[in-house]
Amino acid sequence: MNEVATKNAPAAIGPYVQGMIVNNLFYSSGQIPLTPTGEFVDGDITEQTNQVFENLKAVLAEAGSSLDKVVKTTVFIANMEDFAEMNEEYARHFGTHKPARTTVEVARLPKDAKVEIEVIALV
Repeated sequence: MNEVATKNAPAAIGPYVQGMIVNNLFYSSGQIPLTPTGEFVDGDITEQTNQVFENLKAVLAEAGSSLDKVVKTTVFIANMEDFAEMNEEYARHFGTHKPARTTVEVARLPKDAKVEIEVIALV
């Protein structure tokens, strides 16, 4: 197992790492809308989803992977009413690539984020 850490994404805010590589698969920790310096993006669901993807791209790059190698995502959303806007931003980042996905509405996310996303990708 190899830990993945980059300064181009926010540091973990708890006892975990940004991601792990095991047997040519990268497993990310969930990313919320924090900038690499740790500032919370207190915008709408589109702005928050965009920041989450910027973080995911940074940890994927550090792992030697990219969005086009993602095989599975899990999306945690605070309000399913935001699903359409989140989905539009999600699709913008993935383009024609469509990994498997699970989306669940949750009661609350860290820092009261509107969205958190984790990925599994090939490296």
